[in-house]
Amino acid sequence: GLAPELCLIGEPSGADALTLGYKGRVLFDATLRQPGGHSAGPVGSVAERACRWWGHVERHADAFNEGVDPLFDRLMPSLRSIATSSDGLYDEARLTCGFRLPPAFDVDALERALRSFDEEVALVRYGEEPAWADGRSSPWARAFTRAWRKRGATPRFKRKTGTSDLNVLGPAWRCPIAAYGPGDSTLDHTPEERIEVAELLRAVEVLEDALAEVGAARVGAIENT
Repeated sequence: GLAPELCLIGEPSGADALTLGYKGRVLFDATLRQPGGHSAGPVGSVAERACRWWGHVERHADAFNEGVDPLFDRLMPSLRSIATSSDGLYDEARLTCGFRLPPAFDVDALERALRSFDEEVALVRYGEEPAWADGRSSPWARAFTRAWRKRGATPRFKRKTGTSDLNVLGPAWRCPIAAYGPGDSTLDHTPEERIEVAELLRAVEVLEDALAEVGAARVGAIENT
């Protein structure tokens, strides 16, 4: 299909920063099931079994991250939900686990590890998106740098631990891609999420200049062909 020459996504980065990359993500639903038993009996509860399984997950991530300094290059697990149920005969524990992924991460190997922590665990894998990042020499980075310096601001570039449309469009379109917008991304999806009007107006001016820079560079490239 058609793909653009450049892509800029609207996401909060702060008016004086540009996001060049996002970590990847994958989700797993894990289910553990066992015959019911008395709490005073020799077999532990399915809830305890689920906690042991999650402990293995955390230790696996710790081992992967040993000696890795940049947060962007770390494997970051999160336990999103855990619940137990029983039909009177069998007990179940259901966990939803999320993983923020570093670049070029082997998700198949991660799934094999998760299965090895309990041979009876049932896994459903979904929501998989690779990490994606562009460099500081990209057309967007150069254009925004000029726009900020015009206003006396120091260029700042970010690689975030979350995910966005960039993770989907980057691998699909493989064009220079970045994310920009006013606002504090640490407030995303919280009751405190907001944008200051002064920052919004500043970001509009910066964006206008950056788009003009990119457009002029593109026109120059066409004229020189």
